[in-house]
Amino acid sequence: MGGNTGQLGIHTCKSLAEDDHFDPVEPPKRPTSNLIMHSMAMLGREFCYAVEAAYVTPVLLSVGLPKSLYSTVWLLSPILGFLLQPVGGSASDNCQARWGRRRPYILTLGIMMLLGMALYLNGDAVVSALIADPRRKRIWAITITMIGVVFFDFAADFIDGPIKAYLFDVCSYEDKERGLHYHAFFTGFGGALGYLLGAIDWAHLEIGRVLGSEFQVMFFFSALVLTLCFIIHLCSIPEAPLRDVTKDIPPQQAPQDFLLSSDKMYQYGSIEKAKNGYVNPELALQGEKTPNPSKQTMTMTSLLRVLMNMPSHYLCLCISHFIGWTAFLSNMLFFTDFMGQIVYHGDPYSAHNSTEFLIYERGVEVGCWGLCINSVFSSLYSYFQKPLVSYIGLKGLYFTGYLLFGLGTGFIGLFPNVYSTLALCTMFGVMSSTLYTVPFNLIAKYHREEQEKRQQARGGSLDSGERGQGLDCAVLTCMVQLAQILVGGGLGFLVNKAGSVIVVITASALALIGCCFVALFVRYVD
Repeated sequence: MGGNTGQLGIHTCKSLAEDDHFDPVEPPKRPTSNLIMHSMAMLGREFCYAVEAAYVTPVLLSVGLPKSLYSTVWLLSPILGFLLQPVGGSASDNCQARWGRRRPYILTLGIMMLLGMALYLNGDAVVSALIADPRRKRIWAITITMIGVVFFDFAADFIDGPIKAYLFDVCSYEDKERGLHYHAFFTGFGGALGYLLGAIDWAHLEIGRVLGSEFQVMFFFSALVLTLCFIIHLCSIPEAPLRDVTKDIPPQQAPQDFLLSSDKMYQYGSIEKAKNGYVNPELALQGEKTPNPSKQTMTMTSLLRVLMNMPSHYLCLCISHFIGWTAFLSNMLFFTDFMGQIVYHGDPYSAHNSTEFLIYERGVEVGCWGLCINSVFSSLYSYFQKPLVSYIGLKGLYFTGYLLFGLGTGFIGLFPNVYSTLALCTMFGVMSSTLYTVPFNLIAKYHREEQEKRQQARGGSLDSGERGQGLDCAVLTCMVQLAQILVGGGLGFLVNKAGSVIVVITASALALIGCCFVALFVRYVD
């Protein structure tokens, strides 16, 4: 059934089960400009993350947040994300919106990020202008600031899954690899840009005097960068609405009987018409199994069943991702405090006009420059990942990222010195780039392999048949929230008891354990 009929613009689709093998037809090759536009979301997201890292603690201190509520602020967002992210990923897999499956979620979460920044950077100023009573003003300022931080963190953590799923939907496998490298590159660039702008003393510049304070200046730049980046991202590669594709597949029609009209049928994940008479095989099977996807709902029970039946190689990948992010966050969240107390020998608890406290502040400032070095090197390493993977493969990249980070943090903890610590911050960038690319590359490989197996089985069911790429990306991203919960709930206690050095040593040990895990248990597809 492979030829062109030449009549009425109708193209005949080659049988999905024809012959004894199947070559999955992938989306067309995307121009580099489209992939760069798609990566702008990561630049905007990471820019805002860097601004939060630089300003959220001063903001919380300025509104008088009680110490007893600090853990609530930092733990509430990852707990919500861990519980809701798989539900959101599953919902996006079955989304019937006219604008596509992923972009409505990305737009909603982007607006939530903007709202969260507006609340935590401007809440105190707005409350001060509206409320005169000092006690009520303090209560409302704390409440609005906390809501803003939780809103922003939840949306910024959640949005990574839909962005990755959007990339996977609309790109061929080769473009997925390229796209993930661009994502990592612009993630590092956005973080470096955010840290650099955060290091400027805006209060003594004209723009600071016009807008009121450095908090309002950073909100202005953050809102501008985030809005522009997300507009570019959402216009980068169009999605075809899921209902437009599935409604053209009659329920009684077998996969080998599909006739594709060039006027109606679209490939899943792309708005482009099926000019050559092809359809995404994953979608074709989905259309065969679920002729009316609008009736397909994912309850918590069915979601838990799907997650419990997750293939072992997905589970191992999630565990390795959890170990990696726990090590990375353990180091990053307490790094500036480590620089101030251990490297510079300052004291954050001494009087604010004392020499010890000023030394501590100097150490924190240098620590921020170390985080900037991490972001810059993350971008550079992402650029060189593509040629490296042809020599050492994904397994080599994964292992190298964990190994260099483990050794780097170990040397920092054992030999705390200003210059060697700043130099070894480059190893943080290697780990950051690795975590943003290799696991999602493996997810893409797993899905391509499963798609081929489905076709070879001629529509036979597989363990992963109920899961979509959105759900798998969401589950993988959930490991970041789980790591945040563990780090926020457990390591804070260790820091209070043993100091920041214990966190750096813990990060090193976890990364080296992760080396063994990714080498022995993670499955790699040729």
